[in-house]
This record gives sequence, C-alpha cells and structure tokens, in this order.
Amino acid sequence: MLKISNLTVSAGKKTIVKDFSYNFEKGKIYAIMGPNGSGKSTLAFSIIGHPSYKLASKSKITLDGKNITKLQTHKRIKQGVFLTFQSPHELTGVSVYQLIRVAKDSKEGVHGLFENIKNLGKELHISEDLLSRGLNQSASGGERKKLEVLQAIALDKKVIIFDEIDTGIDVDSLKLITKVLNKYKKDKTFILITHYNRVLKYLKPDKVLVLIDGSLRKSGGPKLADTIEKQGYKNF
Repeated sequence: MLKISNLTVSAGKKTIVKDFSYNFEKGKIYAIMGPNGSGKSTLAFSIIGHPSYKLASKSKITLDGKNITKLQTHKRIKQGVFLTFQSPHELTGVSVYQLIRVAKDSKEGVHGLFENIKNLGKELHISEDLLSRGLNQSASGGERKKLEVLQAIALDKKVIIFDEIDTGIDVDSLKLITKVLNKYKKDKTFILITHYNRVLKYLKPDKVLVLIDGSLRKSGGPKLADTIEKQGYKNF
C-alpha cells in the first residue's frame, strides 16, 4: 500500500526525519509514537507533500507501487492520501458539504453525496447547523475533530493519517470517533500519530512504531504501547 524508503526530511538547515523506511499495509492500523519533537508530525507532512519540508534525493514514497515522492500535495490526495490536523483551521464561507463536493469525484450525484454526509454527521453527533455553516466556524475543539473524521471517511481515501486525533476531546467524543472509524476501516490504512495510549484502547493498532530524534527506533505489536505508557521513552 504505502511504502516509504530512506526518507530523510529537513527544514532549513535542520534534519528532522532520518532515513525512515517502512511498509504500511492495506487494511491495517499503525500507531506512531514518540516524545515531543521526535519528528512524528514532520513525517506526516512529508507523506502528504508539505512544501515547507525538503526530502533528500534518496527518499522515496510509493502508493500502490506508484512513485508519489515528487507529486504536489493535491495530486497525492487524488492518489488516495489524507491527513487530519492537530488543530483544524476555520474556513469561513465554505461548508463541509461544499468542500467535500469539490474534493470528491462522486458517482452518487450531489443529492446522494449530501445524504451520505448528513448520515455521517448523525453517526458522529454533528448537528445539521454545524454541517451547513462555514467549516469549523464557531466549532469547539471536539467538534472540529469530528468534522475532520467526517471528511476522512466521506472522501474515501486509501491511506488516512490522523495527527493526534485525541487532542482536546473528552472521553465520550473519543469513544464515538473511534467507534465510527472502526466501522469504516475496511480496506483502508490508518496511521495514528499520538503521544498517548488512550486512543489505542479504542482503535487497536496492528503495529506500533517508536520514533525518537527522527529515527525509527523500534516497532512491535499493541503491547509496545502499554510498555511506553508504563516506562516512557527512556529505554529507546
């Protein structure tokens, strides 16, 4: 599905991610954990093609066998990659309905697309008013996270990267969001970037990757997250 080879990423004169290689398989959930400043978000931005970061010449990112390393962000999204943000921004004057209509090549027609969005909103306990107003306008942190999840599901991408999906939300919202994600995870690759284990109690990872100082130090099963919760990152 998503294969990353020898990924080295810098911003200005600082190298942030160092020689990262991993193969993310279809239909699996991955958790990327690490302390603050370990390069987790930079890794996510590099996968999506953020222009602020420079990749070393040997770096390579492929999706379903196609090299997307040099593609612009919007073209990577077209190929099937989606990234949610730690702090989703407000987009005044553009509703989630309008945004998804423009972003998605829908075969179900406008009416069918809007009905799908409305139904997803009900599953996530998002009010019709919030769906109709400007994206994230006057929305709480938890509501913004729910709207991010709605977009990720509605756009139906192959690889969805959730950058700290649990930040700023209460436990009830976390349970609801992860319940919906578990429902729609089939045939998708989820990559969860997180500091903490709590989201992984509800959205069980197949693999846990530990990133320290920009390098992949260890990978393992779900129990690795439990070890980190008990012992921290001192052993890595």
